[in-house]
Amino acid sequence: GEPNVSTATSVREQHGHDESMHACAPPDAVVWPQSVEQVQELAALCYRCRVPMVPFGTGTGLEGGVNAVQGGVCFDLSRMDAIAELSLEDFSVVVEPGVTRKALNRHLRGTGLWFPVGTVDARASGSSWARG
Repeated sequence: GEPNVSTATSVREQHGHDESMHACAPPDAVVWPQSVEQVQELAALCYRCRVPMVPFGTGTGLEGGVNAVQGGVCFDLSRMDAIAELSLEDFSVVVEPGVTRKALNRHLRGTGLWFPVGTVDARASGSSWARG
């Protein structure tokens, strides 16, 4: 229920498009899970009821991936923003899906590391770290 679920038109439209050229295709509802368990429960419910699931991060994608072309439920993961573990020795960090690059860099301030934009290392199948 409120404030973790919305069917308001303005909220649905906000979650029905990204930075791509695709027209807005809003979901039927937006939910804000706050734990892995809630995501699992919501996903199981959507699966049982055959309702499409659309993950939403910050809405800055360029591919139209958040467009709910068949309706469904948008999972806005922005409230799952904890940084669980940081290992300076092996340059790894465990984060929840709502952690933004800017929030991660604030957390890293003072460690000599930062997470730059757009540095994908295909050999490691992930993004690169930088030491400053």
